[in-house]
Amino acid sequence: MNLKELLPTYNSLEKPTEFDYKFTIFTPVYNRADTIHRVFNSLERQTFKDFELLIINDGSKDNSHEVIQELISKSKLNIRYVNNETNRHKMACIVQGINLAKGEFFLPLDSDDECVENALEVFLKIYNNIPLEKQSYISGVTCLCVDQHGNLIDEKFKETPFYSSSFENRLNELSLEEKWGFVKTDILKGVYINPEVFSKGYIPEGIIWNLLSKHQFKTVFTNDIQRIYYLDTGNRISNQNHKNDAFGMAVFSLCILNWFYKDYFWKNPKVFLIRVYSLIRAAIFLDFKRQDYIKALDSKKIKLLVNLCWPFKKMFFKIIG
Repeated sequence: MNLKELLPTYNSLEKPTEFDYKFTIFTPVYNRADTIHRVFNSLERQTFKDFELLIINDGSKDNSHEVIQELISKSKLNIRYVNNETNRHKMACIVQGINLAKGEFFLPLDSDDECVENALEVFLKIYNNIPLEKQSYISGVTCLCVDQHGNLIDEKFKETPFYSSSFENRLNELSLEEKWGFVKTDILKGVYINPEVFSKGYIPEGIIWNLLSKHQFKTVFTNDIQRIYYLDTGNRISNQNHKNDAFGMAVFSLCILNWFYKDYFWKNPKVFLIRVYSLIRAAIFLDFKRQDYIKALDSKKIKLLVNLCWPFKKMFFKIIG
């Protein structure tokens, strides 16, 4: 397997898509029979109604399928439901959801969370207030979250609206904690994710957001609180395991190192040194050879650094953790 071929790519669509809704609310589900009602309840209270709810059940082992069917039977929402027999993990569901989306804006809402009742109305107002000359390179709008107790998940931005991107936030050491927002569906439809990465554990969604950063798209970040993020869920993605997440961390690290090293290393070397460490740590748990990683890297200096660290990777991991 050529690791470099696993990195996502982007090509803008030749023709804009004709959409049926303003928003597609996308909810992937895996073993969420006890929480999926939160999504339905919060969407049924929305003050803005021009949206569809797209649910993909990713091979759940519990009775999520039956619960979803029951909720749909009682709901007046515009709902499309896909019940995948096999669990392929979240990234595969995201790609599936993007391909199916009929809304202009693609808004993921996890199956154990909820949103405030005017969330869609506020999102649309923020977008419509973006100056027309900027809208072409704006990929979407992102807001803040609170936990189920009303505590702010992340610190507020010093200015709002704040125009930035996922990589710029990382480069400038801004908080990368949980936020929530939509992305233009036509932009996402131009993203290609190699299916070889599916079903290989957790693949960070950041490979998509940083790809958009690479192509100079900006996100509008605001201090509006739009989502209630429950912290007491057992199988949250934030509960990471280095071994189970190794493949995804390797792909994510290669993305950052190849896409941004040349232009941004000296602006914040720590960002790239952390990704070198993450790549080497991931290699402990994967079957690829050192040369596979070296071939996948563009920078000769990063290749040299990986070669130097490679013989000590297990000891390095034990020391740093």
